[in-house]
Amino acid sequence: MAAVVGSARWVAAQRARESERTDRLFFDPLAPVLSGQEGMAALQLSEKYNPRHEDTANYIALRTRFFDDVAQGDGTVGIRQIVLPAAGMDARAYRISWPDGTTLYEIDHPELLAAKEEILQAQPRAPKCRRITIDADLTQDWVHRLVDSGFNSNERSTWLIEGLFYYLDESAVNRILVDVSRLAAPGSVLVTDLVSRSLLTSPWMQQGLKAMEEQGMGWRFGTDDPLGLFAVHGWDVAIKNPDEEGAKYDSQRFPVQPRSSWSFFVVARRI
Repeated sequence: MAAVVGSARWVAAQRARESERTDRLFFDPLAPVLSGQEGMAALQLSEKYNPRHEDTANYIALRTRFFDDVAQGDGTVGIRQIVLPAAGMDARAYRISWPDGTTLYEIDHPELLAAKEEILQAQPRAPKCRRITIDADLTQDWVHRLVDSGFNSNERSTWLIEGLFYYLDESAVNRILVDVSRLAAPGSVLVTDLVSRSLLTSPWMQQGLKAMEEQGMGWRFGTDDPLGLFAVHGWDVAIKNPDEEGAKYDSQRFPVQPRSSWSFFVVARRI
């Protein structure tokens, strides 16, 4: 659990760092306090020892902005239920101007959400939608808790599953997709990010993967067939290349690289 909380704070530190840039893709005013000293210290260590730390920072910034845009895009017009499994230190409830009547559900481990609530209660900002937190482990029975909190499976919903699946094994990934698919009414939208199986088996990644495993945050799941992964669960899928999406925002900061299949953004609509 310490590794889970630490990772969430590190991601918040990345969002805080992005918010300081003059060419930032988004502004997250709560990221510095949600990160705290622990998150900033972890970020400084990663900047010191990760030779590709700038690529990592750019990826997290791009992913955050891309997910923001999907959640507020034409495909989600009329949706008033937003679900964030493994919400971590996310602050979208506070920094995005949601339509009236929106409810945002944050699901994560009790220890993480307790730490997050303590931080947020000391801040003067109020959420810009109805915000409901749900203490749950996604590898266990979280569905009933979500429904008991007011989620209506007969109405469309948007699911933002950010930076989660590669930490799970394949059976856990499929269990979560089964549960989400049961809850998501036709026309619901899901956005997530994945890495390829080819990346996880690449020789040049093995040292980094071993280091992540030693820190309790090993990557376990990748797929070379993201279309098939979601299609079998009843979703119509569009696969987006992060490099190409980044170039749409800022071609100088995110120059298009030779097309690779190391990572994917997935935008799916429930059939």
